[in-house]
Amino acid sequence: MGGVLDAAGAAAQSIATVSWVLFAGAAAIFVGVMLLLAAALRRRPGPVRTRAWVIGGGLVFPIAVLVALFAWSVPMTPAWKPAPPPGALVVAVTGHLWWWDVRYRDPATGAEIRTANEIRIPVGRPVYLALDSADAIHSFWVPRLAGKMDMLPGRMQHLLLTADAPGTYRGQCAEFCGEQHARMALHVVALRPAEFEAWLAAQAKPARAATTARQEAGREAFLANRCDACHAVRGVSEGARLAPDLTHIGSRMHLAAGTFANSAEARREWIAHVQRVKSGARMPSYQRLEGAPLEAIVEWLGALE
Repeated sequence: MGGVLDAAGAAAQSIATVSWVLFAGAAAIFVGVMLLLAAALRRRPGPVRTRAWVIGGGLVFPIAVLVALFAWSVPMTPAWKPAPPPGALVVAVTGHLWWWDVRYRDPATGAEIRTANEIRIPVGRPVYLALDSADAIHSFWVPRLAGKMDMLPGRMQHLLLTADAPGTYRGQCAEFCGEQHARMALHVVALRPAEFEAWLAAQAKPARAATTARQEAGREAFLANRCDACHAVRGVSEGARLAPDLTHIGSRMHLAAGTFANSAEARREWIAHVQRVKSGARMPSYQRLEGAPLEAIVEWLGALE
């Protein structure tokens, strides 16, 4: 998975460079202090110019080091950009308790495309993330691509990042936001430009129609149990905004904000035992669906690719 020092984009590389400079500087200062300590232990007793050491080591040296670091790091700090740079992909991300709502614009029609807990981006293209929160203070952080950015209710923030190579980069909410903060992950998937365009075009389409009797039974059970009151599935139920959009859930890598890899077994466990898996989530557990209705919903959702 890699970490903050294994940068995969320009923004993260700046942070990694600063980190390595700080590590090297701290190591050099530590070695210098140890040499001074060794010299002091070997020194013969006699008067010591305490005032000079206090002023030099406790005042002049720290000020000089901090001023130098500040002057060196300022040009590396990304400038605030009130508008996306030319050619950037704009993606809106809203933090919820405890999941991520992700929105794109269809370049062909301008219609909104919604997904959840997964951001797909094209390699080499700047991505302008518009970040906000629907409830608590969250913080968006994908260590290999960029630094942290707080997400505040009622305030729009932005983060500009670029992925240098295809891959999957794990992110995490980096601001404690409640009981399931640790289970509020997301994944950024960097694709080659042609693959990204094909993915976005597929995401713009409504949900795939049921192709088997069992899938049709799953769609009917989904509606009969009022899952559509919270979850939107374009072409089946429209307008719901309280929970993740499920139009293409079958194509996602994970469920429940990174809690499970997306599989039939995981979908079954999540639907029937939400509160056992993620206590405090706003979705109730549906143990009463055990049996044919549950299996039908599980299969239908898996087919929504």
